[in-house]
Amino acid sequence: MENKKRMLTGLQPTGVITLGNYVGAIKQMVEYQEKYDSYIFIADMHAITMPIEPKKLKENIRSLVALYVACGIDPNKNKIFIQSENEYHANVSWMLECNTYFGELSRMTQFKEKSKKNANFSCGLFTYPVLMAADILIYDTDLVPVGIDQKQHVEIARDIADRFNKKYGETFVLPEPLISEQATKIMDLQDPTKKMSKSSENPKGIIRILDDAEVIRKNIMSATTDSLAQIKFDKENQPGISNLINIYSAVTDLSIKEIENKFANSQYGEFKKEVADKVIIKLSEIKERYYELISSKELDKILDEGRDATRKIAKIKYEKMKEKIGLIR
Repeated sequence: MENKKRMLTGLQPTGVITLGNYVGAIKQMVEYQEKYDSYIFIADMHAITMPIEPKKLKENIRSLVALYVACGIDPNKNKIFIQSENEYHANVSWMLECNTYFGELSRMTQFKEKSKKNANFSCGLFTYPVLMAADILIYDTDLVPVGIDQKQHVEIARDIADRFNKKYGETFVLPEPLISEQATKIMDLQDPTKKMSKSSENPKGIIRILDDAEVIRKNIMSATTDSLAQIKFDKENQPGISNLINIYSAVTDLSIKEIENKFANSQYGEFKKEVADKVIIKLSEIKERYYELISSKELDKILDEGRDATRKIAKIKYEKMKEKIGLIR
């Protein structure tokens, strides 16, 4: 049997998951789990680089795992674990920090952006790319799915790994960013020139996975369209309708061409109603599974198994690094 490449994804337990997250990221991960040896972790240690209420963080961690499993992430095809339950991540991060340069970290785009907003930023905000490198390198990860804006984090992980390998001998696999060209971007329902974001100022512009059917229908029915009165995919001239076509395609698996043909003689109101119906059906299946999982022992079993399996792998890498550096009696 051919060896699958290893893929790792970290998810921050902040806020809620939108339909945009589901279509743009989670659906991809469900496809990737068939192709790769997949590791998925809840990056709760990364979440505390910015202020977050402890009670909220605790709720978010469990909720995020339940949502991902409900959306089709299969525990039998992924190692799913919580970052802070594996103490080797922080230990490996420290050894890597001592092989990372101040200048490298000060050039990180996200650090520059976030530190501008808050003069009293934490040291964790500055050094978190090294913890991210530890997350990746500890498992000899081949591929890290990222958006273009996150590519820099995989590049610094490669640089740190390469430096460590040259200094202490072969220790790490050099990871590659996995940037999907196919992921569909779902846009804001009120402003279809912007990506659907959980931090949107207008709640009518987004659909959250756990929203009530009534809210979903209301937001889709009030989505911005145009006066061309034709259901055609044309992002330039009809961004609102094109966005609704993308949403319909994502929840039904029909192609854009099939959707254009199906609704060739339909009014916008009729099309929106159909989009709302299909989104409600799809999300109600996810919600049903989510509420089964959220307080269940099944969820704890998934996380216990993921923790135990990854701790064994991480311990080997940690011990190897200690020996190479000279941290032994």
